[in-house]
Amino acid sequence: MTAKAAGGAPLPSNILIVEDDALLAMAMEAALLDAGVETVVISSTTDDALAALRTGAPDAIVLDVHLADRDDGWAIAELVETLGPDRPQVIFSTGAPKDIPEEIAAIGVVLEKPYAPETLIEALREPKARGLFSRLRNVLR
Repeated sequence: MTAKAAGGAPLPSNILIVEDDALLAMAMEAALLDAGVETVVISSTTDDALAALRTGAPDAIVLDVHLADRDDGWAIAELVETLGPDRPQVIFSTGAPKDIPEEIAAIGVVLEKPYAPETLIEALREPKARGLFSRLRNVLR
């Protein structure tokens, strides 16, 4: 389920990139493949991302929160959060981190554009953030 890069923690092996900037998406894809990720799928719209999630569960999602078709791309992260503890890791990729509601940002790691490919690789090596539903479940127990 994970790719082991030289000298680092394992990386997810199957990553979904949700990004409407084609050049940025291809640069991320190249960096991830070079780092040892097995499969990278790129979706440029919310509908494409949802279709990709239906056809296969990625280990991680790199999510642009301001897509051309929707200005609240974090809604995908909210949906992913409902999948429970085995849900994909979420990395938010945005030029406007303050636009993400605080409770949604807690679902994953927030990277502010522009960032170096190494920053993305490091974020993907981090353990999954415990999102809102996981925290609520633990409080209610």
